[in-house]
Amino acid sequence: MAEKILVVDDSTSTLDAVASKLTEKGYEVIKATNGEEAIGYTDDHNFSVVVTDLMMPEVDGLSLLKHMQEHFPEVPVIVLTGYATIENAVEAMKAGAFDYLTKPVKLDEILVVVEKALEFQKLKIENLYLKDQLKKKYKFENIIGDSPQMQKIYRIVEKVADTDSTVLILGESGTGKELIAKAIHYNSPRRNRPFVPINCGAIPEELLESELFGHEKGAFTSAIKERAGRFELANGGTIFLDEIGDMSPKLQVKLLRVLQEHRFERIGGTKTIKVDIRVIAATHQDLEKAVEEGKFREDLFYRLNVIPIKIPPLRERGTDIDLLVTYFMKTYSKRKGMQPKKIAPETMECLRRFHWPGNVRELENVIERLLILTDSEEIRPEHLPEHILRPRGDSTISVPEIPEDGLYLKKVVEEFENRLILQALHRCNGKKNKAAELLKLNRTTLIEKLKKRKIQYQPPK
Repeated sequence: MAEKILVVDDSTSTLDAVASKLTEKGYEVIKATNGEEAIGYTDDHNFSVVVTDLMMPEVDGLSLLKHMQEHFPEVPVIVLTGYATIENAVEAMKAGAFDYLTKPVKLDEILVVVEKALEFQKLKIENLYLKDQLKKKYKFENIIGDSPQMQKIYRIVEKVADTDSTVLILGESGTGKELIAKAIHYNSPRRNRPFVPINCGAIPEELLESELFGHEKGAFTSAIKERAGRFELANGGTIFLDEIGDMSPKLQVKLLRVLQEHRFERIGGTKTIKVDIRVIAATHQDLEKAVEEGKFREDLFYRLNVIPIKIPPLRERGTDIDLLVTYFMKTYSKRKGMQPKKIAPETMECLRRFHWPGNVRELENVIERLLILTDSEEIRPEHLPEHILRPRGDSTISVPEIPEDGLYLKKVVEEFENRLILQALHRCNGKKNKAAELLKLNRTTLIEKLKKRKIQYQPPK
């Protein structure tokens, strides 16, 4: 179907010439001789582009442009005028004109601009569609998990989304911190503005400052042109600072100023840039401990920790594993054009029992691998990776039989405790504070036991 274009001009010769040229190119053209007539047509036709004269009696092109912006903002408007003044051009562009051309009309030039306008409209519609899909994707109900821990998080996210409060998301790697950040953004009033993520732990310090705040041309050796940073790109929307705990003290100072004043300068620049952004930060680190150790600024921590959201590791939300397995199997089988495979009950039991140090991301990767590599229609325990089927350091603890000559209860209990402590350290990748939480002990109590009994945890190679 040919694109429909509305051409408006009180000059009959210009109107006919432009309409004829566009018709020759294959477009369907509707003509109007004034702004009032054109506005009447907009209610009855779905126009792809509007080409209008600016200076017309009574209802002029500027009024038509404002009408289109109010009622049909997705339709680009090209303005023509014989009054080539900067004031007219500025006013039209401020009102939302796609482009501004002067008379006498160059018909080939109009064709080029119309084609650009159509391409712009296509990209704009695609962008709106993608944003709508993102919003649907990050609805709260699309985040998998019905465990009590996750239900609590949903309630917090739902309350927080409508505000501009700074959020700090805490959780181990692979728990879905960015997913929660996107859910907050795409359910907030900023949903139609940018969501700009940056991993502060993945970029060297000397490059991170430029990534965050941008730089001017010549600010350093490789700065061959000016560049906007992530804070500028996120203006009006949300910036997601992932792994904020890895940020250097120098950048922490600069970030604190941005959070306080919502303004900054590019590297090598003197102009102050003001931004309207929402900040969501995330880390797998214990920031309170980092503050105590002097590795993270206390004032920055309190600026970030307005609304804390702690995502539990997968091993603490075992009831969600079945849901996640079903979801990933369905998602990847559809994506790869394969039949989904059944999960044997014994296999599911193995998946539930595993401690998942890589959390949801690790489970997702395992299900994708099993779907592709398993030849049978049913996935059985023998198809599982060895480390899941037989976890190292996670052996079953058995109660010994009492020998005829008896045993030293204190020694046996101590050995029992030692094995539990090592198992907890294994599950927590050697992190003592996490292991203490798992064993329901104070951290100092656990450290005391480790020292007194000379227990040394060796991570698996």
